[in-house]
Amino acid sequence: MTLFLFRLIGLVQIAGGFFGLSSMTYRLLAGGGGMHALVDILGAALYAFILVAGVLLVSNDGRGQGLSMWAQGLQVPLLSLPLIHYELHAGAFFYLIVHLAQGAHLGVDYHVGTYGWGAWLGGGGSSRFGINLLAAVSWLILKLR
Repeated sequence: MTLFLFRLIGLVQIAGGFFGLSSMTYRLLAGGGGMHALVDILGAALYAFILVAGVLLVSNDGRGQGLSMWAQGLQVPLLSLPLIHYELHAGAFFYLIVHLAQGAHLGVDYHVGTYGWGAWLGGGGSSRFGINLLAAVSWLILKLR
């Protein structure tokens, strides 16, 4: 069962890493210099890391588990405040979100077959923070082996 879960986590990382890296490469080649290019380069590096971690995990390489734990850990937090924003997901996500605008309330957001990267200073839209439960559970599965 553990091998099946590791392979499933690895395949989702490979798919999300590949599509995220492809998207970041396209955005870099399309132009838009300055800070946007820096964020895209960082995003491409993160997606390349996630892709390599997934390949190593699926091939049952000893380094795959540790690298995949880092890859999943980077996908756990969601932080969007007026001064800073950070979000990363590759392959799938299931966010439990606390929205702070107009009184605090809980929300859920999920999607499979997706990738997303956002990091910037200067603020996002609404203030919210949350955790990617899918990444947190994947990290825990990798940790408990």
